Amino acid sequence: MILPLAYYGNPILRKKAEPVKEITPEIRQLVADMIETVHKQSGVGLAAPQIHHSLALFIILAPVEQPDGTFTFTDIQIFINPKILFHSDEKGTHGEGCLSIPKLYADVERPLHIVVQAMDLEGNTFKKEYSGYIARQIMHENDHINGILFIDRIHGKKRKDLDPMLQAIKKQYAVKK
Repeated sequence: MILPLAYYGNPILRKKAEPVKEITPEIRQLVADMIETVHKQSGVGLAAPQIHHSLALFIILAPVEQPDGTFTFTDIQIFINPKILFHSDEKGTHGEGCLSIPKLYADVERPLHIVVQAMDLEGNTFKKEYSGYIARQIMHENDHINGILFIDRIHGKKRKDLDPMLQAIKKQYAVKK
């Protein structure tokens, strides 16, 4: 089932998510719904808070570089109760967008290499090193489960310049009472 998105201004996006205590049939269904939702939205990642579930869970579509230098996204990777154990001092800047902040893109500086520990959908804990674009995806989604949005990583005039667009998004997608 395609789930409704939480948009900029929704308080759930600013809340630290609760850990997943057990892999239940409901968690499995939530992940299946998240996969369907991210495909429908043409996204490359989705965190549970973005679909109104305050759980430490996110998915990403893994990038595969093609011979011509472009990327396709194939395998879904699931991260339950993730922890970033290491991030490199070496950083890179790249444009980011977010399904919860439609049509807004901005450059964000992030570490180039990370080590993540998380649980998969079978309840197995894994620890893996990631670099480049996939590391960026993981950090972006991990921020969501900690109540952080990519715009929070932009500072000064660049951040201030985003305010009119953010206010328009907030107004357009405001939760109707």
